[in-house]
Amino acid sequence: MPRTPQPVAPWAVITTWILSFVGLGLATYLTYEHYTTKVFNGCPDHGIFNCQLVTTSAESRFLGVPVAVLGLATYLVFVAINSPWAWRARNYWVHVVRIALTVGGMAFVLWLVSAELLILNSICIYCTGVHIVTFAMFVIMSRVAPTQLGWARSTAQ
Repeated sequence: MPRTPQPVAPWAVITTWILSFVGLGLATYLTYEHYTTKVFNGCPDHGIFNCQLVTTSAESRFLGVPVAVLGLATYLVFVAINSPWAWRARNYWVHVVRIALTVGGMAFVLWLVSAELLILNSICIYCTGVHIVTFAMFVIMSRVAPTQLGWARSTAQ
């Protein structure tokens, strides 16, 4: 029997789409800075806030790919998969991919924050912006995905 995704509240659709564009903007800026400058603009380069240190460290690459590029690719997918049209998709697996990408993104954020705080002893304010957006998306998806996908128990008896 094919599974049919349930509709979600309009606030979740609009909020996740807006968050996707915010994340895309931040990831685009981080990617731009990664490839175009030796001095990170708009972020202190000393003390706890040091975008230059964070974005050029060994931890700023995953399997040889700059994390900024991975963030850019992820948020390009989020913009598409969190669009109002994608939220209305009848294909169950579109919605499973959305929650899986969100959980994977949150796991990656936890690793990056750990690296910033425990290994580098510095944080990047722009990276933190992406982390906050990803966390907000995770909270929203945690709230709506189980019901949408039929994974939540019915409270009706």
